[in-house]
Amino acid sequence: MGLHIENEADRCLNCKKPMCQQYCPVQTPIPHIIRLFKENRLQAAGAELFENNPLSVVCATVCNHEMQCAGHCVLGKKGSPVQFYDIEKFISDSYLDRMEIPEIPKKNKTAAVIGSGPAGMTAAIILAKHGYGVTIFEEKDKIGGMLQYGIPEFRLPKTILTRYKTKLLEMGVQIRPNTVMGGALNIENLFRDGYNTVFVGTGVWRPKTLGIEGECLANVHFGISYLANPSAYDLGETVAVIGMGNVAMDVARTAFRNGAQRVLLFARGKRATASSHEMAYARLDGAEFIFGKAIEKITPEGPVFKISVFDENDKIIGYEEKRELVLADSIIIAVSQGPKNKLVMTTHNLECSERGLLITDENCMTTRPGVFAAGDVVHGAKTVVHAVEEAKKAANAMIAYMEK
Repeated sequence: MGLHIENEADRCLNCKKPMCQQYCPVQTPIPHIIRLFKENRLQAAGAELFENNPLSVVCATVCNHEMQCAGHCVLGKKGSPVQFYDIEKFISDSYLDRMEIPEIPKKNKTAAVIGSGPAGMTAAIILAKHGYGVTIFEEKDKIGGMLQYGIPEFRLPKTILTRYKTKLLEMGVQIRPNTVMGGALNIENLFRDGYNTVFVGTGVWRPKTLGIEGECLANVHFGISYLANPSAYDLGETVAVIGMGNVAMDVARTAFRNGAQRVLLFARGKRATASSHEMAYARLDGAEFIFGKAIEKITPEGPVFKISVFDENDKIIGYEEKRELVLADSIIIAVSQGPKNKLVMTTHNLECSERGLLITDENCMTTRPGVFAAGDVVHGAKTVVHAVEEAKKAANAMIAYMEK
């Protein structure tokens, strides 16, 4: 690894207008980080990465690099782009444990963070670094949200999240696990008990249904539920996955690692929504991709599909009359997720869109004064780095709100 990343650093052209940085959602200062790395100033490089992106080591591991830094490296136009994410991962992983937490004067103001996913962790870190008291309310027993329960271990080692928990505690952040906000407690109780502001980063955990016959059968499961605890499921040898997004790729690869012998992924169109990088890994594991099949119903024997008819632009214009049954022991539906509605139902003046997503203004404040939100609960399922990007903005807006 050492020789590889040194070679990658030497390949960087140090562009005056670095497109790699421009297309990073959090504007990681890539050329400067590479310069620090080449000067053997790893601590300085790690500090700068963490300051810019508290989840740097996570993003270096799971980001869709081909759509961001690597995909816009000038060297990639005629050859191989600089693999900065490997450099970033090396620096950030080393820095996370060595990072020293300075003594920060405490302010007499507190913030509640609901949800400990990428957005919640980012907001908590920024608020704590500015001296505010922070309490994270997490519905499950471990922190990380989708990082913990939605991304498989082979893609993101969970030891990274354990290390983040240690750092959060060192920063003075308090964590209250197994606490559902919108259940026995709600946002109004937080304000009653003295919290000056609230951040909502609860993500999207409600599986999107297909609304077809057979979704309640015993051999049908939802992708996001399966990824949370794969060992609880007995899928059998043949698994049919409905959907071709990144979650579907994780489902397919996880199924292989838990006993499945054959995994087929279906899309009604001719394109997948997953990154080519994730598709390549799923294909190497043995996944089969089947396009032009729209699911109509599910039977105990397997899913039934209708065949898509396309025009010259590959747009679906109809379906053939014949139907096709694909034999499968289990069917997993992985066609996106939406937010739960507990907070909206229990918080006065907290409004959401038709999709159930929280409505926010340009400063990430919701329609309930003092309540801010960012990440998937606002925009729907997106990437980790996009959640970090908006959580940074929300945390700074919360600081301005509390100071005002």
